[in-house]
Amino acid sequence: MTDAVAPTSAETFSHRDLNADRKIATWLFVVAGMVFGAVVIGGLTRLTESGLSITDWRPLTGWLPPMSDAEWMSVFERYKRIPEYFMLNAGMTVDEFKEIFWLEYIHRVWGRLIGVVFALPFLWFLVTRRVDRQLFPILLGLFLLGGMQGGVGWFMVSSGLAERTDVSQYRLALHLGIALMIYVLIIRTAFWLRRGRQAPDPASRGLRRPFWCLLVLIGVTIISGAFVAGLNAGMTYNTFPLMDGDLVPGYLYEMSPAWLSAFEDIATVQFNHRLLAMMTLAVVLWVFVWSIASGRPRAVKQAGGAIAIVAVCQVTLGIATLLSVVRIDLASLHQCGAVVLLTTVLWALEKLSRPASSST
Repeated sequence: MTDAVAPTSAETFSHRDLNADRKIATWLFVVAGMVFGAVVIGGLTRLTESGLSITDWRPLTGWLPPMSDAEWMSVFERYKRIPEYFMLNAGMTVDEFKEIFWLEYIHRVWGRLIGVVFALPFLWFLVTRRVDRQLFPILLGLFLLGGMQGGVGWFMVSSGLAERTDVSQYRLALHLGIALMIYVLIIRTAFWLRRGRQAPDPASRGLRRPFWCLLVLIGVTIISGAFVAGLNAGMTYNTFPLMDGDLVPGYLYEMSPAWLSAFEDIATVQFNHRLLAMMTLAVVLWVFVWSIASGRPRAVKQAGGAIAIVAVCQVTLGIATLLSVVRIDLASLHQCGAVVLLTTVLWALEKLSRPASSST
């Protein structure tokens, strides 16, 4: 949600069921929590190399897992036809296959459940006329974006079924990027409804600007992490702060053209993620110092402090993940931390959007 969606007429508010808006906001927060869960499960799927275990896409009929030995063998035989099996997992047993199958299955079913949890209440709110002309296109857009995300997920998986042993890092970044976009839009919409659809306090525009910059920088850093995950770039150069003995290795950006290295060269991709993470931390700490400067409202100080705490924890988790050569529990917590940090900035923006925040 952006400032532009807020109504300008006070008369609009007099005809609106504010209680209904609060119920819709609560529902959206639940959906956002499920999207958060989908990002976490998707990260685990990538970390455990489980994402290619299901080699077909049945969006309407794929709810049930294999129910018999014959069905398990059929699914396993399809998996044995892709490069990941005969190049990395040759000789895998059916029981071993089941271990990677279940996580991908949960990830897909969870995505379908998000669709159901969104669609059914949306229809109910429509039928009971709790969604007006202003809110309808926003909710419909979120629903369509979620449906598109399912297709993008299959687009990503299909990239690893023919010539590769894993999915394309570009498609992985796209899939994660859309998930984060959906998450941010849902959270912003819910906050806007809880605020009574009031426009953000104009007096706080200058105070909110640094937090908007942070939101963008964190988003870019998270997407760069998708390229690290997609290339397994965290499995090498497992020292910090030095990388292969240098702060800045001399063999970065050696591909032709050079910009391609930022997306396909393991060393460059990892270095860029490190650099973006340190830049993000530096900006967070600058915002924190700025927020506690004399004369800042208390809400700004609270927001800056909360973000600084989460950012320090997140960078610590990132370093621990690297030094552990991507231990799965640490890596999963690091991915969770990225979304928590993003959420904290969204909370800060909302806190500063309320008229009362300028006087606290």
